Amino acid sequence: MLAKIRTEWTFFSSHPLSMRVLLLTNLLYALVLPIIELFIGAYIMRNSQDVGLVVLFQLAQYTGIPLTFMINGLLLKRVPIARLYSLGMLLSGVSMTAMMTLRELNGTGIFFAGLIMGLSYGFFWANRDFLALNTTKDQSRNYYYGVETFFYTIAAIVIPFLAGSFIAATDSYHWFQGKVNVAYYILTGVVFAITLLASILVHRGGFQNPPRSRFLYFKFHKLWYKMLGLASLKGIAQGYIVTAPVMLIMKLVGEEGALGVIQSIAALLSALLLYLLGRVTKPEHRIPIFASGLALFVVGALFNASLYSALGVLLFVLCLLFARPLLDLAYFPIQLKVIDVLAKWEQRNEFTYIFNHELGLYIGRLFGCGLFILLAWYVSDTIALRYALLVIALIQFTSVFVARNVLRDTAKLEALTPDPKQD
Repeated sequence: MLAKIRTEWTFFSSHPLSMRVLLLTNLLYALVLPIIELFIGAYIMRNSQDVGLVVLFQLAQYTGIPLTFMINGLLLKRVPIARLYSLGMLLSGVSMTAMMTLRELNGTGIFFAGLIMGLSYGFFWANRDFLALNTTKDQSRNYYYGVETFFYTIAAIVIPFLAGSFIAATDSYHWFQGKVNVAYYILTGVVFAITLLASILVHRGGFQNPPRSRFLYFKFHKLWYKMLGLASLKGIAQGYIVTAPVMLIMKLVGEEGALGVIQSIAALLSALLLYLLGRVTKPEHRIPIFASGLALFVVGALFNASLYSALGVLLFVLCLLFARPLLDLAYFPIQLKVIDVLAKWEQRNEFTYIFNHELGLYIGRLFGCGLFILLAWYVSDTIALRYALLVIALIQFTSVFVARNVLRDTAKLEALTPDPKQD
């Protein structure tokens, strides 16, 4: 066993320092994300019992992300990328603080807190995507995202269990005089501490900013429009995937302790499987991996729609624990490969495509979140959580055909692209 661990460590150490620092930074931030994604929704549900406010927070967050991508592109001309990356991580704690200092959870306050979280994610993801693009090659990206997904999945085991148990124990044993919100305040402090450590580490990577050049374009090669279609399909499901588990659990299961325990079940197996896939698979395996993730999402949504009970939620979350990492493991390398090829073909800054890709995601997220809010507020939250989730899953399944088409066209264009080394 120790020999196997040494072998994996040696293989990890054989990669460039910048890639290793980026992975370790993301490991630290992975400890924060479950708190942000799960327990902010639980906090809103506990204090308002309004699923619409949860999705409003998500919509505000998604609105802030593309705006920040544009701001980030302008700031990259003057500010080191590591500072912007660390700013994004630190702002997540600011958003949590802003929401928890609200005297009353209303639409305006929730939207403002969500907008700050959107700024946080915007600075984080814009710079993370660019750094991942520039610290990896196509042949190493399955491994990179396999390791990163392994980190995120392990965090999904430990953090929801610990944080959920802490909140539940505060309620059950009347810690802090039975004030459960104090537990959320403490978790916010933990978020600040971890993101500060990650911010210090990221400055050791020696990362370089993109060239100072134009990044805002409105016309692209037809391949990019297909990639934007794939991004929009991904975005449609994202709002549901992030917020649906917490709302279903709070509605049908009951409390945050169960939330943490359910998220931890089977996640270890998922983490090991995904690390193995990242280690041994090659670029040609991305479509089967992608299709497997999409199929699991549909199966989970079917369980939820047919049972709509605590058991249905459990089965849905278990399917999602495998589906989300599989989708990310395949999707991100596909996206970066397309950017690699088009940046050379169109002679543009890579950040051009990273920024524009976020707009494609936003269109999908806007549709998905808007659909949920309309159904929850004007029909019923039961319809939104039970049946619309299945419709969203079926729509997203069509992504596999779009992804196959994108990869085929990317290979054709790459074959036509002149090699700069031969010029």
